[in-house]
Amino acid sequence: MKARFRRIYRGLVVVLIAAVVVSSLPVPATACTRALYVAKDGTVIVGRSMDWGEDMASNMWVLPRGMKRDGRGGKNTVSWESKYGSLIVSAYDIGTAEGMNEKGLVVNELALVESNYGTPAEGSKVISISTWPQYVLDNFATVADAVADLRKENFRVQTMVLGTGRAANMHLVISDASGDSAVFEYVDGKLVIHHGKQYRVVTNSPTYDKQLAIMAYWKDAGGISKSLPGTSRAADRFVRASFLLDVLPGEVSSTYISGTPQQSFKFQAPMAVLSLMRSVGTPLGFANEEQPWVSSTIWRTVSDSTNRVVIFDSALTPTTFWVKLDDLDLKQGASVKKLQLAGGNTYSGNAVSHFVDAQLFTFQDLNDVAPAK
Repeated sequence: MKARFRRIYRGLVVVLIAAVVVSSLPVPATACTRALYVAKDGTVIVGRSMDWGEDMASNMWVLPRGMKRDGRGGKNTVSWESKYGSLIVSAYDIGTAEGMNEKGLVVNELALVESNYGTPAEGSKVISISTWPQYVLDNFATVADAVADLRKENFRVQTMVLGTGRAANMHLVISDASGDSAVFEYVDGKLVIHHGKQYRVVTNSPTYDKQLAIMAYWKDAGGISKSLPGTSRAADRFVRASFLLDVLPGEVSSTYISGTPQQSFKFQAPMAVLSLMRSVGTPLGFANEEQPWVSSTIWRTVSDSTNRVVIFDSALTPTTFWVKLDDLDLKQGASVKKLQLAGGNTYSGNAVSHFVDAQLFTFQDLNDVAPAK
């Protein structure tokens, strides 16, 4: 019993320290939640909410294979040619916020204000954080392959300055069609990787090791079975999303399947994940001057790696739509296509037919400052 209380006490200390550290940081209004769902039949679905302090004018883009790309890092930038086509959601049309490639690999970039990318060694390769997620989508079919490559640190990620005047400090979360998962963070100038199927929920601050410690405290204290933290702080969302993910049905829910299209689990499962993401969202217009990192949910995605379908759910418009990657032309030489979301455009059902040929936006260079909105 004494040992148990000591563990609870240590967990409480971690929670208090993390709260004090985060509350002292002058950060922009950024927050997000990611949850990885794996059903009993092996269906893999990723839910993600984008919480941001303003409309970030996101759009959807179809990027075929064979595109030549560079890391927008100046004279020492890394460069590559895309092996896989992808469907992405942009942020301000200056970078990839998230996406899925044709192999079902999903990337999500989430805010982490404690990020410290360090200073690259003289002459070493670098990549802008605006292209970091796209590098992973373009080059890898599995999480294991991505981890093996990024662990070599053939280049150093560097952040950029947004139109708000603040650095875009982020960590990268990826998953694949097998349910494998990894979290990449730069802490005190060093790359830290958490790799494993157990890493299903990710939010923002504090760093991921502390998020896991906070969750361990709640479990040890018995709080999850009795009550859940209710604020919009990242640590609280982490606990709530973890609990809700654990109680989502892993197979057909007979109570509700009659109301599901074709009475099929492949439609019920993503809607279950979407309901989870909606439940951990922050109401539109919510702001907390004392906690500026807590911000409104502006959109959500549900990415089905098994069936290669992405559902987009905007908090700014009254409709939800989806895109099937199998309906997209991703072969080398195909056109880049854009689905205009910015400006309040609405779509419903399968939105593939609404994509139009377009010139791809320019990823933000490390030496540039994004224009203010």
